[in-house]
Amino acid sequence: MDTRLSSFYPVIATGDVAAARDFYVRHFGFEVTFAADWYVSLRRPDAPQYELALLDASHPTVPEGHRTPISGGLILNFEVDDVDAEHERLVVRAGLKELLPLRTEAFGQRHFICEAPDGVLVDVITVIPAEGEYVEQYASEPGA
Repeated sequence: MDTRLSSFYPVIATGDVAAARDFYVRHFGFEVTFAADWYVSLRRPDAPQYELALLDASHPTVPEGHRTPISGGLILNFEVDDVDAEHERLVVRAGLKELLPLRTEAFGQRHFICEAPDGVLVDVITVIPAEGEYVEQYASEPGA
């Protein structure tokens, strides 16, 4: 790519922009940087390079034939320092629907998956050392 990339972020086509906005603001600390009834842009104040946008799936900026809310197939990964504390906060105390229970994976993650509006999966992860055969599958340096 010859052009410098100035930004990259997912846009979730949703059936309920307000519900999705409230979910990511309340549970994941995003703040609204732009809001219309059909589009909301979100950003983390502690990490402004991380953005997320929500778009009314029926809006005319979405091409004909694609104006449907996401209904699965999208997983958002949130890497955190303490997944056990986040599990307690989100699943135990806030009551989010847990689809994959908190567990440790040999490929180098301790994580759980909960469900966001429109069936989007949110995988909350703490990176841990990989074990066994997975150790050799990681590149030693970026681009290696």
